[in-house]
Amino acid sequence: MKTVLLSPGAVPLSAWCEIYRGASAAIDPAHYAIIERSAKAVAAIVAKGAPVYGINTGFGKLASVRIDAADLETLQRNIVLSHAAGVGQPMPVPVVRLMMALKLGSLAQGASGVRAGTVRLLEALLAKGLTPVIPCQGSVGASGDLAPLAHMSATMIGVGEIFAGDRRVPAAQALAEVGLAPVVLGAKEGLALLNGTQFSTAYALAALFEAENLYRAALVTGALSTDAARGSDAPFDPRIHLLRRHRGQIDSADSLRRLMEGSAIRASHLVGDERVQDPYCLRCQPQVMGAALDILRQAAATLATEANGVTDNPLIFAETGEALSGGNFHAEPVAFAADIIALAICEIGSLAERRIAMLVDPALSGLPAFLTPHPGLSSGFMIPQVTAAALVSENKQRAHPASVDSIPTSANQEDHVSMAAHGARRLLDMVENACGVVGIELLAAAQGCDFHRPLATSKPLEAVRDLVRRAVPHLDDDRYFHPDLEKAIALVSSGAVVDAVGPGLLPAIEGRLPS
Repeated sequence: MKTVLLSPGAVPLSAWCEIYRGASAAIDPAHYAIIERSAKAVAAIVAKGAPVYGINTGFGKLASVRIDAADLETLQRNIVLSHAAGVGQPMPVPVVRLMMALKLGSLAQGASGVRAGTVRLLEALLAKGLTPVIPCQGSVGASGDLAPLAHMSATMIGVGEIFAGDRRVPAAQALAEVGLAPVVLGAKEGLALLNGTQFSTAYALAALFEAENLYRAALVTGALSTDAARGSDAPFDPRIHLLRRHRGQIDSADSLRRLMEGSAIRASHLVGDERVQDPYCLRCQPQVMGAALDILRQAAATLATEANGVTDNPLIFAETGEALSGGNFHAEPVAFAADIIALAICEIGSLAERRIAMLVDPALSGLPAFLTPHPGLSSGFMIPQVTAAALVSENKQRAHPASVDSIPTSANQEDHVSMAAHGARRLLDMVENACGVVGIELLAAAQGCDFHRPLATSKPLEAVRDLVRRAVPHLDDDRYFHPDLEKAIALVSSGAVVDAVGPGLLPAIEGRLPS
């Protein structure tokens, strides 16, 4: 297993993506000195005896309750156990591991007051492939993602369950099997572990990485659909987009134009085609997909900042010995980022569905009705288009902004919350739906291009069509459609469609065009 070395506060999105895709994570050893200074600052605060929130007081509405020094370890254990109140299905393992790495990066910046041994245990869980079992529901995205992070923290004290490979075992057993001992939490440590935005940020980042693949695959299928419908590449002329100046639009148009470059299908109707303009689902791809790319890049910038931030409370400033109470745990930036990612996902799928609908309509596409050689006897792609419409409608309902909702918690002490956790958690399901739509388009566009044989499309798009045809044969007569759909969707979600066109043709969320 590859290990990503984190430089806390300066970790690029690409590193978080590697962790999400399966790498482990460890912090730069130089940061342990910073961690120790922060822990000593907490010890000094405890020794002075003055009440400091989160160190020797109760929590939330109980902040005015003073806790004796002899009870501080019990206080930290209690906050973990009492806050581990999540419900629902377990989080996906890749998202949990990303959340753990984000927490590592936050704690290692020396503003949380935890001891080096506590950080090393979290690091060891990642290294040894031990993943806490964490219910996915229970956070409102303010005062931190308390419930899910408490479930993570509980495993570190030997409580709860852990996924060890394909086994789900008691946490204490899982630790013992690899030679690890549960930690006894010191002052401030329980609160530092379960306070922060790492649950919401991990889900939002995971969705961002999947949405980038979705966006790029939809550019490919959009270009293939344009050729299948014998559409024009003139709307992708760079002069049009330079006049409007939106970077995402310029990049998207450039990719679409280059994807279609050299197509014999396109060349066949440069002269004598009576159509003047294509429908919007073809002609306005740069504008719609470019807008989606711009807001994905905006969300990426927000999440990159958040992932490198410190979001627990109170924060320890070792140089002055102060513990300052603030509100960095409020996940409003993540909530906004999640909401705009949802909009991008929704629109990418919506535009793809319109292209499918165009392809199956002979009046618009000039192709056989429902893309079957035997319309009437065969239904062809009639119902896959209906399935795409259903998926798009579901995503439209899910795209309602989560950040505009708030419900007071903790006896009105926490009277405005972000709902970032829910806003981010819905996104992976939305991406799955949109990948379903793009997978259906992939089959429909390949089928449409088949009707133009012996004319070929461009070299990169022919590579995509070859990929499809190795998995799914041309549809001559109706057959059981479900396996075909599953294979096509897998090609989209796995990144195989993006890989098939080769490097340098598709924009990335970070930077411009990849090399």
